[in-house]
Amino acid sequence: MASQALVTTSEALQAAVQDAGRQVIAVGGLLSGLPSIRLLPGQSLVGGEAGAVLAFAAGSDGVQLSEDNEIRDLRIEASPDRRAIFNDPGVDGLGRIRLAAVTTVGQVQILARDKVRAGHVEVDGLDIVAADARARADRPQGYGVYVTQGAFTLWNMQDDAAVTISARLTGLSAGRPTAPVLGSGIFVSGMSGGGRLAVSLLETGAVHSDGRIPAGTPDQITGGVFTVSNAFVDVVRNLGPVVTYGVNDMVLDNWGTVDRWDAREKLTSYGPSGIGFVNFGVVNELRVHAPIETFGQGARAFNVYDGTVNVAEFDRLVTHADGAVGIQISQPIGRLSVRRGIETFGGTGDSLVKGVVVKLSAIALSVKSGGSAREIEIAGGVVVHGKDIAPIEMHGAIGTLRIDGLAVAGA
Repeated sequence: MASQALVTTSEALQAAVQDAGRQVIAVGGLLSGLPSIRLLPGQSLVGGEAGAVLAFAAGSDGVQLSEDNEIRDLRIEASPDRRAIFNDPGVDGLGRIRLAAVTTVGQVQILARDKVRAGHVEVDGLDIVAADARARADRPQGYGVYVTQGAFTLWNMQDDAAVTISARLTGLSAGRPTAPVLGSGIFVSGMSGGGRLAVSLLETGAVHSDGRIPAGTPDQITGGVFTVSNAFVDVVRNLGPVVTYGVNDMVLDNWGTVDRWDAREKLTSYGPSGIGFVNFGVVNELRVHAPIETFGQGARAFNVYDGTVNVAEFDRLVTHADGAVGIQISQPIGRLSVRRGIETFGGTGDSLVKGVVVKLSAIALSVKSGGSAREIEIAGGVVVHGKDIAPIEMHGAIGTLRIDGLAVAGA
């Protein structure tokens, strides 16, 4: 049976994590002003009683993982711009890393880089109350933009395509409506042209994020939930609302390959060029069961820039500002349906497209040159309110188009 140490002081905790014979370290009460600690391979850090908290000194990172570590039933607090939980890149592999019923202030960052070439990450309940990832210099780049890391970041950074990191991630939430995390929310990624991240399930609760990207910055973006390059995900399931607040803050963004993406609650964007769902990768089946609503200039509701979506089903799509297209399709897709209509309220204005600011009109349904669809069916009509804005723009090909309801043009 694993030996267990109940620690109630900073000194006892530091001694326990340096003792390879102490496999399970149980924390009692509030331990504050802590220096950063490192778990040895095989060690677990658990809450030994309700309300157990590890609070790290200002400016210090929190708990560093090595290999085959577990943290559960514990609150870990660092400064929001530091890492509450992170990993040692100098070990040969992660082994099996598990986080369960954990609450943090500070980023949770797990990177496969340097010597780390294997491992599995499992999350079963992680609530990141506050985090600020904006200063993290490592950022994936593609399509003319750089992506800011998330409050939760799992990234296989190895250049070797033979390296695969696996994961199962459930119960992730980040930020609060009045205090979003800064940077992206949930960020999972492989390396473009290199290592893969294979995720069987990515399941999120409520996510509130704000990138705080300065206005007029065309080459930076964030995402509320972002599956980045070379991430292969069997199922993404958004069980709570996902809300973004700033410039270039996508709500849901895919650069990877997702078999099924299922969003159960409302998706909302308040900032300029903050798209509801934007796709550059491959999604086999996308189902959004609640409205997508955007309020910022150039903030489209759904956009297929690159890659493809085989099946896309939506509840309702609404945009409120100039340049904010309802649905924009720039690549071939399969079947798309909308249950309760598309409605836009804006006119013509600036919007970010692949790192370049261009003029767009708030058209309800826009199929660009090079874009096509096997079938599009819209119940509830397409309505635009902007002056001289057409409800439908068709420069590509659609096999079958059915609109049940009015196609209403603006004044």
